[in-house]
Amino acid sequence: MQWNNTKEKWYFSIVDVVGVLTESKTPNNYWKVLKNRLKKEGSELVTNCNQLKMQSSDGKYYNTDVADTEQLFRLIQSIPSPKAEPFKMWLAQVGRERIDEIEDPEIGIDRLMETYLRKGYSKEWINQRLKSIEIRKELTDEWEYRGVKKGQEYAILTDEITKAWSGLTTKNYKSFKDLKKENLRDHMTNIELVLNMLAEASTTEISKDKEPKTFSENKDVARKGGNVAKAARLKLENTTGKKVVTKLNSKNPDDSMLESGNE
Repeated sequence: MQWNNTKEKWYFSIVDVVGVLTESKTPNNYWKVLKNRLKKEGSELVTNCNQLKMQSSDGKYYNTDVADTEQLFRLIQSIPSPKAEPFKMWLAQVGRERIDEIEDPEIGIDRLMETYLRKGYSKEWINQRLKSIEIRKELTDEWEYRGVKKGQEYAILTDEITKAWSGLTTKNYKSFKDLKKENLRDHMTNIELVLNMLAEASTTEISKDKEPKTFSENKDVARKGGNVAKAARLKLENTTGKKVVTKLNSKNPDDSMLESGNE
């Protein structure tokens, strides 16, 4: 398993996964046969398969076929093995749950609440987190209305907001908290969440007022929205003498994130 910091993805050695699931004594051969079959079927798994240098059992590094998480799940579906069956059942369950949530979004909210509670988050923090999702949705709706493209442009504007209020880009913020694939907001303290919400809500309101026409104008609005929260952050830090942006995360939480009794 190897983390790619540029793409922000985990990559897994396909041969290692095949070896574990099939218990084959020659996983390289098994993968070679499976790879040819998938190729004939036109599988995108083979088409988009990457190679990375990974350490072998002999201590040397070799180019190895790897899969990201999505490709890994597709691979598991193609392997007839008792060990793969629980993963296939789980994937089917997740698919059914996703369809249920599309038909009734309230189910998704209830399931999200249960997930956070199982992880030990306090109900107060969870309510704050759910509110942050609502505010984020209002912002992305506004961006969509202004013609901002989903994906990279959303990410760029989010970076502008985050950097303006916190002093860190989203990527640097995650690195500061020792995070990789995790959602940054899931690892914010209450006060970090509040300021992030203030930044995004301010961006939404400024956008509605200024009605930006170009992406450059949207970036300017994003910075202004972030600066509203920056002013609040600096005032709070000057008053308390404590930094708002901290290394605290769900693995190293503060009291506001913890459910009573889970400290």
